[in-house]
Formats: sequence, C-alpha cells, structure tokens
Amino acid sequence: MPCQACGASTVAFAVPVDLRPHAPGTHAALCSRCLRIQPAADGADEPSFEAVHPAFPSGEAGAALAVAVGLLDTLALRRDAIDDCCSYAERAGADALLTLDRLADAADADADADGAIDPHFDVERRRHQLAEMLR
Repeated sequence: MPCQACGASTVAFAVPVDLRPHAPGTHAALCSRCLRIQPAADGADEPSFEAVHPAFPSGEAGAALAVAVGLLDTLALRRDAIDDCCSYAERAGADALLTLDRLADAADADADADGAIDPHFDVERRRHQLAEMLR
C-alpha cells in the first residue's frame, strides 16, 4: 500500500490494543520515506520495519514506536499519546531516542538518495523535545 502523502512504500502493522486510541485505527501503516502514519485495512501482528530503517525495532516495540513517530509532527498537541507510545515501546525493548537518532542520521546521510528517508517533521528538533519530555 503506497503512502497517501508521498507515494512511497509503507509497512502495515496491527496496532497494540493499548495504543489504539492514539492510532488511526486497529491497523496502521508507516511510510518508509516521510514517516507519516495512515490507516490500513490489515497488517502484521509481528511487523518488521526494516523497509523504514534497519535499526527500527520490530514487533510490538516497532509498532508502538511507529505510532509515536507518526504523531511527532503534532508533539505539542499529542504529548500524552506520544509519551504512552514511547513508554510502551521501551517496555517492549526499544529505545525511542536511539531510534530517532538513527533516523535523523539516515535522513542526513541519504538526503539526496532516491528512496531515502525524508521525514515530514524535523527529526533532530523533535528528538530533543522528546528527550526533554521523557525526563
């Protein structure tokens, strides 16, 4: 399923039950280029987000982090939702801040490459704000 915003490929996944109030539905898809999240008809219960970045966590941790990343453009409005998603991801074994560091590095390194990560938000800025929020 292509991204509704940029047309790139997406990774569809089942949203963990506890995070469904923060997601666009019971299933969602994360864009591999712009990192937007959109509703999906179905998705894997144990998703692999390698298409987004090799360091992106898989499984429930990855699904939780995917929902958080999809909300980062509205951090001021969705602080509680993002905090819930990051906490869930961390309990499932993911490091939200480290993943954002790696996404930022990938976006900077591959800025001109075809199919590179080109987030719809400023990853460096949001990572700093998220670090402050999660203290």
